Amino acid sequence: MVKVEEIKRKYKDEWVLAEVLEEDELGQPTEVELIAHSKAREEIYDALKETKAKYTYQFYTGEIPKKGYAAAFNG
Repeated sequence: MVKVEEIKRKYKDEWVLAEVLEEDELGQPTEVELIAHSKAREEIYDALKETKAKYTYQFYTGEIPKKGYAAAFNG
């Protein structure tokens, strides 16, 4: 079991797939079991197809562009 904040620090600027183990009072995942992490979002989708986890959380650990900016990913 790992804290979400710890994953965000360890896997900076990566996509993450994790199984949710605990949530806060607002329903936000706080503790998870890491399933996969990658710079390539496609790899997370592939891992999602293979996992047996019932409740998963996918997120990006990098900075989200501010309103008015666009981001493009080339795989």
